[in-house]
Amino acid sequence: MHFPLEVRFKVLALASQISVTDSTGSLIYYARQKAFKLKEAVTVFADEQQTRPLFKVEADRILDVSARYRIQDAGGAEVGALQRHGMASIWRTHYDLEIGGRVAFTIREENPWTKVLDFLLGSVPILGLFAGYFLHPAYLVAPVPDGFPLLRAVKRPALLEGRFEIQRMENPDDRQLDAALVSVVMMLMLDRARG
Repeated sequence: MHFPLEVRFKVLALASQISVTDSTGSLIYYARQKAFKLKEAVTVFADEQQTRPLFKVEADRILDVSARYRIQDAGGAEVGALQRHGMASIWRTHYDLEIGGRVAFTIREENPWTKVLDFLLGSVPILGLFAGYFLHPAYLVAPVPDGFPLLRAVKRPALLEGRFEIQRMENPDDRQLDAALVSVVMMLMLDRARG
């Protein structure tokens, strides 16, 4: 896997579809959220044809702002769990990533004002089409308790799709990297659905 990674999803799609490619253009992950589901469940695949599942992410409850998302590998072993911090996340996105039963990483926005302006301008007809060209919300994945960020996901300019770039800032082990990347993909899907 060669960084930076590029994350793309269709803005006008009924159900979220995300593809993650590395800097060589190789597909790393493909995920499609099922439409009209009360309980979030996403399978992350290695291919767009959805024949090689890599991970499954499933919420522990129905339609809740504080849901916990269990991440399992293709064999059913738990890789980690993503916990959203309910009402606090409305202002500033905040998730905890648990690995091995303890919080290992947090995902937080760098600057919540950027997301607020992106949302407000994005809601204005015509102007909303161009808001993504000058507002770039960014998210940091950092170890707990305090440490240098592992990953940084930054929104990039795009007209009819959502586009993010994931930059690696540290070198974790493969299992931690997989858990962090799948968590970022899920967080982007959830935040897209919430605006």
